Amino acid sequence: MSEDTPNPTLISPWRQGELVELTIDSLSNRGDGVGRWHDSDAVGKVVFVPDTVPGDRIQARLLQVKPTYAHGKLHRLLQPSPHRVRPGCIVADKCGGCQWQPVAYEQQLIEKRNEVIQALERIGGLSDPPVDTVLPSAPLGYRNKATYPLRQASHQTFPNDPHPPVQAGYYQKGSHKLVNLNQCPIQDPRLNPLLAGVKPDIQQRGWSIYDERTHQGQLRHLSLRIGRRTGEILLTLVSRDADLPELEEQAKIWSDRHPNLVGVLLNLNPHRGNAIFGNETRLITGRPYLRERFAGLDFHISATTFFQVNTEQAEALLDVILDELNLQGHELLLDVYCGIGTLTLPLAQRVRQVVGIESRPESVEQAQQNAALNGIKNVSFQVGTAEEVLPQVSQLHPEAAQPDVVLLDPPRKGCDRTVIEALRTLAPERIVYVSCNPATLARDLNLLWADHLYELTRVQPADFFPQTAHVECAAFLQRTRAAEDCFRQ
Repeated sequence: MSEDTPNPTLISPWRQGELVELTIDSLSNRGDGVGRWHDSDAVGKVVFVPDTVPGDRIQARLLQVKPTYAHGKLHRLLQPSPHRVRPGCIVADKCGGCQWQPVAYEQQLIEKRNEVIQALERIGGLSDPPVDTVLPSAPLGYRNKATYPLRQASHQTFPNDPHPPVQAGYYQKGSHKLVNLNQCPIQDPRLNPLLAGVKPDIQQRGWSIYDERTHQGQLRHLSLRIGRRTGEILLTLVSRDADLPELEEQAKIWSDRHPNLVGVLLNLNPHRGNAIFGNETRLITGRPYLRERFAGLDFHISATTFFQVNTEQAEALLDVILDELNLQGHELLLDVYCGIGTLTLPLAQRVRQVVGIESRPESVEQAQQNAALNGIKNVSFQVGTAEEVLPQVSQLHPEAAQPDVVLLDPPRKGCDRTVIEALRTLAPERIVYVSCNPATLARDLNLLWADHLYELTRVQPADFFPQTAHVECAAFLQRTRAAEDCFRQ
């Protein structure tokens, strides 16, 4: 081909700004619809399009174009999918809190199972992985915690108002533009009156709202947490500083107005960046924790410690873990990333001894309090990161030198390589890996079962976050017979 001969790819629609017709085949792990556009050589090029549903026939405008894939924007819905439903939220097309409101819930479950399977095949190197159907959840009203950024509305939006209202909500998709909310269909509906009612009170007090561009102003976030079984609520204001006049007076007004509000707190975060909470939390009125009933046990949960946002699903997944392990009462269990003892304490009732490892001292303190609250004495906790503690756990806790079961529940980034190597050295008979990220789960499992040390017997996905692309799952590993023979020798 001479230099003057036009390249056929340059005169095809595969250019930024062009329109292409697609059928959406699936959903990506970020929530976008996935379709393929075929060029003149019938080569399929992937296009990711938000706000689409598997089965949709669409026209998409290409926004970011690469040689084999592109990101696009829905231009026209030519033929809607049978899996397309009317969203349960009036701002679903704007708010970035949910990605899958237009997708029928049954299809969401199918897509989440496929995501787990694909990760285990592509990253984990497994063919035909043993992945169960996804445990379903209540599709709406499931969140026991919500944290909303605060913003002062602009004068452009309210040109006739010298004091534009305080707003709270989620960011618009792909931006830092706030979508103001007075209710949210995925959170526990008992939190909605507080979401709507706190904003005008902040406005009336004249407390300034933080501006992330200038690092000026005070209030940054409003955080609400509820005990699903008890109805007790904590309200936390996140502020750059503590200079909020008459905060105690306002906190008492909120407590009088909302009988289930058991505590109002102020968290101080003076730092730039995306972290929501700072290191210091002050009690303004009431108590610094709510009471919750989980898996038949009593828990005290503070405003900033980690607790699964979907209480019922956490219990459902725990039931699966208990059924699969079939604990006999003689086992030694090691719970890595144990938090406040959410899974540690129910499991402790079924085994001889549990050792929990957790990096946050305040979470360990709360775990110890929850153990005492329930009279559970066969559990001990170690403060420290998993990568620091696990390699020396036999020295720190001699009773944990040969655990029968190890439970892992790491953050989204998965386990540090040091943790994987320490687990292979400990070589417990069984490992349960609870994950909120199929990609890092598959990566870590691939390392754990190297040299046929373990085999994957079951993966149970669970829908902790309906209307979003996130999926949680528990993977069960069993030490192989070949490994057993080596240990006997």
